[in-house]
Amino acid sequence: MSKIRPDYEMTKWRRFLRFVNGEELPEDWQKRKDAARAIGERMEQLEEERNEFFLNKKKWRASYQKYWKEQAEREYSRALNQYDYWPDTKGVKLFRRFYHLISALICISIITVLLVTVSRLPEFGSADTPANSSEVVDRYIEKGQEETGAVNIVTGMILDYRAFDTLGESHVLFIAACTVLILLRIDHGKDGKPTQAKLAAEEDDRKFEPKNDKILQKAAFFLVPCIIIFGIYVILNGHISPGGGFSGGAIVGAGLILYLNAFGFEKAEQFFTYRTFSVVTLCSLLFYSVAKCYSFYCGANHLDSGIPLGRAGDILSSGLILPLNICVGCVVACTMYTFYAIFRKGGI
Repeated sequence: MSKIRPDYEMTKWRRFLRFVNGEELPEDWQKRKDAARAIGERMEQLEEERNEFFLNKKKWRASYQKYWKEQAEREYSRALNQYDYWPDTKGVKLFRRFYHLISALICISIITVLLVTVSRLPEFGSADTPANSSEVVDRYIEKGQEETGAVNIVTGMILDYRAFDTLGESHVLFIAACTVLILLRIDHGKDGKPTQAKLAAEEDDRKFEPKNDKILQKAAFFLVPCIIIFGIYVILNGHISPGGGFSGGAIVGAGLILYLNAFGFEKAEQFFTYRTFSVVTLCSLLFYSVAKCYSFYCGANHLDSGIPLGRAGDILSSGLILPLNICVGCVVACTMYTFYAIFRKGGI
């Protein structure tokens, strides 16, 4: 048996047979192997380039976000600084210009109204002037007791004929008290604890409060009840004698202030607090408004109000004047005490 040549697979005849039979040639296999290796290397290179691209993209996105975040922070800081300094620079100028313009307009308006009013006043000494006309005065004097039931003509005029004016005056007192509370009251902090300003005000008040003044306390012990009782008497008898809600309320307020000076806030707050002030003034003004609105409606439509006037001179007479006097007295007394307490300590 003959031996196969070592290079038999590479002979032309063997290569021809492989070509005819469709077999793969060695060099084709090597080429395919080399091509597969090249494709694998290319794929690995592409994968590395892809990973590097996404990594660079992530870094670029992070740097981009960081850049714009820093840019936004700088813009916010610039706007905030501009806003903080705006009131001290341009804000002051704009406010002054606006303030001067509004002041000039208000002054011109008031001057115009006054000049027009003066030009339409009756001539001095004319018989048509209200000062020379006694029609209203005669009505108050002649029909006052009959129509209002009040012996005191002044009280009948204030709380019946001109009760609308008195309603406005009572609301003015209430608004003034609210304004003083808003401007000067020292409130507690958001956590409910007293602030440093509150503690300092209370400390100053305790330092100067005459708690150990025996003479003042003994005098107040006897005088305060008398003053308050006298103030109540003046309020309740305002329709049958000189007095009324304004004067009686002032007397009661003076008694409360004397008690506060003698015994201090600790004892005064046992019966008069901010809640007391709110409830008393609100109820008084609401009753006054409702009662007089009912009276105004009945009078404007010529209807009988159904409120008896009683017998003139009795304590229970004059219709709504007695309860209205009580309401006015409560508002005046609370307002006086509140003013004093706010200006003294910054709270009630």
